[in-house]
Amino acid sequence: MGSLNLGTLEQEDPKKQGPDPARAGGGLARYVAAATLARTADGGAVVAIVLMVTTGGGPGWLAGLLGACITAPHLLGPLVARSLDSCRDGRVLIAWACVVHGATLAAAVLLYPLTWPAVTGILLVVSGLVGPLLTGGISSRLPAIAGPDRVSQRRAQGWDVATYGIGGTIGPSVVAAVSAWAGPTAAALILAGATFVAAAVVRLLPYVPPAAGAAEVPRPAQTLRLMAVTGRLRRMLYLTITVAFSVAALPIAAVASTAVFQVQPAAAGVLTAAYGLGGLAGSAGVMCRPLRGDADRLVTRLAGLVAAALAVAALSASFAPAVAAYAAAGVMNAYFFAATLAARSEFAPPQVRGQVFVWVGALKIAAGSAGTAAAGVVITGEPQLPLFLAAALILASAGASVLDRRGAGRLKTAR
Repeated sequence: MGSLNLGTLEQEDPKKQGPDPARAGGGLARYVAAATLARTADGGAVVAIVLMVTTGGGPGWLAGLLGACITAPHLLGPLVARSLDSCRDGRVLIAWACVVHGATLAAAVLLYPLTWPAVTGILLVVSGLVGPLLTGGISSRLPAIAGPDRVSQRRAQGWDVATYGIGGTIGPSVVAAVSAWAGPTAAALILAGATFVAAAVVRLLPYVPPAAGAAEVPRPAQTLRLMAVTGRLRRMLYLTITVAFSVAALPIAAVASTAVFQVQPAAAGVLTAAYGLGGLAGSAGVMCRPLRGDADRLVTRLAGLVAAALAVAALSASFAPAVAAYAAAGVMNAYFFAATLAARSEFAPPQVRGQVFVWVGALKIAAGSAGTAAAGVVITGEPQLPLFLAAALILASAGASVLDRRGAGRLKTAR
């Protein structure tokens, strides 16, 4: 692990971290533009692929398989993330990732009617492999350009949460609209074009020299071990995984609960839209009033608020309160996400910051997929059961984080 000292990580002062003030301002605007374009493309790609297959008469299993080809490789992100911390200029790496993502996506949809589906699948796997550099990879650049103080950093993290919300909510909606007008292939090509523009904007971000030489940057397994033994990173990681697993139950519960609320099945879209809009509202709230206090404690408290919102959604007896609860869950999850970004930025050593961002993103995606599957299994019989279980799981993890923090404090005192 080179010069990385695990014993000193808990004493690092996050307030001392920060870039030259001259890099802020315009750099943040360019960052938001690049992140929004890249994440809209990444978030909408799977919808475009599924629509391309189904509208072309392909079987559902093929649509699901090709969709998985572009999403599943995100789990391998940590294997390519080390280069973010070791390369001379991370902007170049991320820009090339945007180009590769767009080029392979465009090639996949253009070749789909002309060749075997396996060729399309291989191209989508390549596109998915660089996807983590468009999400967590870009986020790892934010601490160096957001501003010199913690308030500036956390306000910028609100912008970052908003770019994720746009990519995950508005991106697929735009794809659906364009597909209805000009077809899913055209929608996918628009997404590919967005990544090319994102690549150009990424190159305009402020240059940040590497924090360490390539030989001093830990490998992926070492970085994961570092996160496991560093209390503040460990708590952030398992709470992030737990919340991602839990909120994944919301779309499943939304579909199943329409019968309970005696509304049309299409009203499930209103519930999920309320959650998405709540997330955007929450990110706006962080921009206007940045989070204050220690990020470690904020992550725990906001996880508890997410659990409370899920419990209210589960207890809602009619449609209107459920819409409000879903919106509240979106707001709280946005604040929670901003707190986890703050924890990653403030507690991850510079030598591994890129890897920490991508590791958390990869595990979050895996947890979300597992949460969706688990909700589908337990929802039979009682539509609101997944939300009750999700709220209980988050509360248990939040309680464990409190005990974890107290145990670490007593250990320090004993020393």
